Amino acid sequence: MIPTRILKMAANTLKVGYVPEHFSTPLFFARDHGFYAKNNVEIEFLPFPSGSGHLIQSLQDKSIDVAIGLTEAFVAGVGKGFDWYKLVGTYVQSPLCWAISTGINRSDITSEDDLEGKSIGISRIGSGSHVMSFVLATQKGWTKEFNFEIQDNFKNLRAGVNHEDGFKPTDAFMWEIFTTKKYYDNKEIKNIGRIYTPWPSWVITAGTDVIDTKKEALANFLKSINEGIAYFNAHHDEAVEHISTNLDYSAEDARAWLKTVTFVDDVTKVDPAVVQKTVSILKSAGVLTEAADSKKYVVSVV
Repeated sequence: MIPTRILKMAANTLKVGYVPEHFSTPLFFARDHGFYAKNNVEIEFLPFPSGSGHLIQSLQDKSIDVAIGLTEAFVAGVGKGFDWYKLVGTYVQSPLCWAISTGINRSDITSEDDLEGKSIGISRIGSGSHVMSFVLATQKGWTKEFNFEIQDNFKNLRAGVNHEDGFKPTDAFMWEIFTTKKYYDNKEIKNIGRIYTPWPSWVITAGTDVIDTKKEALANFLKSINEGIAYFNAHHDEAVEHISTNLDYSAEDARAWLKTVTFVDDVTKVDPAVVQKTVSILKSAGVLTEAADSKKYVVSVV
């Protein structure tokens, strides 16, 4: 028989998948300043540098309980029938700026307008880098389809556009702009455009079984993130120090990013209108085929 103490610990423990980028800073402020412990929830963070598509797969195989990632990827997944997770909160209110990149020596590609029908590197099928390619094509009115090459991670995406040996050659890829900037500065790749998400950029999701069995832990986790965001908003200098010390960004780029990002005041909310707008745009881009029913996408845990 399992001791009650161990069962209680398990009920209060969550495995949280996150993308190890600057957006993760409030999550770790909540840890470092004791907000999770105060709210009686134990968090095990698991990094997913390959992005939202990998997070969705890991929710399916139950190697994580919670995932924090890109709105378009998670909404697209539910819209395609992925029933193993739901949206339980919103994390970042501001849109995400996706940089569009090609190889440093690609003189034949000088702008995003040269990409119709080209080969696009993506991290995974269903990832933000995949979904936003359709959004770009729709905005441009293109009819020729892209050829997608799965490259798994950001490093491989950069190698692909430079046609390095051992990597699938591609013409371009899309990734968050401040994460990409370092590689423009060091002349590894070149920028040919950018595109903004027409929706709040990050959401919080949880496995459907976890919503049923660990609802209190989820609610306490969300409460702790709210406290982490409040601390982040009041301590930007500490945020710059954290980002430039623990992540792959300069202090200058961290400060520039801070001017562009807005975290939500209450992560426990998901606006049905945002879900409907996202689905509508994804339908127009050919990513989804059905109308939005917010009940299918969102579950409240508070």
